[in-house]
Amino acid sequence: MIAMHGVQKHFGELHVLRDIELEIPRGQVAIVIGPSGSGKSTLCRTINRLEPIDEGTIAVDGQVLPAEGKALAALRADVGMVFQSFNLFSHKTILQNVMLAPSKVRKIKKEDARKRAVELLERVGIAEQAEKYPAQLSGGQQQRVAIARALAMSPKVMLFDEPTSALDPEMVNEVLDVMVGLARDGMTMLVVTHEMGFARKAGDRVLFMSDGQIVEDTDPDTFFTNPSSNRAKDFLGKILSH
Repeated sequence: MIAMHGVQKHFGELHVLRDIELEIPRGQVAIVIGPSGSGKSTLCRTINRLEPIDEGTIAVDGQVLPAEGKALAALRADVGMVFQSFNLFSHKTILQNVMLAPSKVRKIKKEDARKRAVELLERVGIAEQAEKYPAQLSGGQQQRVAIARALAMSPKVMLFDEPTSALDPEMVNEVLDVMVGLARDGMTMLVVTHEMGFARKAGDRVLFMSDGQIVEDTDPDTFFTNPSSNRAKDFLGKILSH
């Protein structure tokens, strides 16, 4: 579903992605973890060309990402993205936020978009907030709206870039629960996160990044109990001892 080959990315002198080779099959949940500055978010953002790459190819469902234009917009519509910040339109209700892209981009009829939006708000557990505005919701609720909004486009892939890092601790689980549900439903997901419990519970695979490279690529049990690289051992030693 996602294929990256020979991907290189620089920010000036900084080599942020080095020789990335990655294939994520349909329905797999891949968790990306690693220290700050290791290239995790950049990796995530290159998959729908929010960050252009310097070399290599990225394909989604067999289609190589074009650099720009209508073909890129069409491919982007198949890739849902949820960020740390919720990026909701503050002047629109929750329901309108979720309806907007399907009606504008997918040209879905308004009544169909509304019906789908209500279903998705029910799925993420906030249907009763449909007529409220983002500012009236908690951070956890807003992030669940952002997930519903991404799902409204019926994406083939969902990318999550640290979706819980801006939330208060008590709100984290309500967002992770929604993501666990998506994983169980077979959604192809790439998730950049610091939530190790979620990685163990919902991940099929852990990609550990350091210095712009994928250093380890294994299943969660193996990674957490028997990491093979010293960098991963050091990283886990620091985070799991707290």
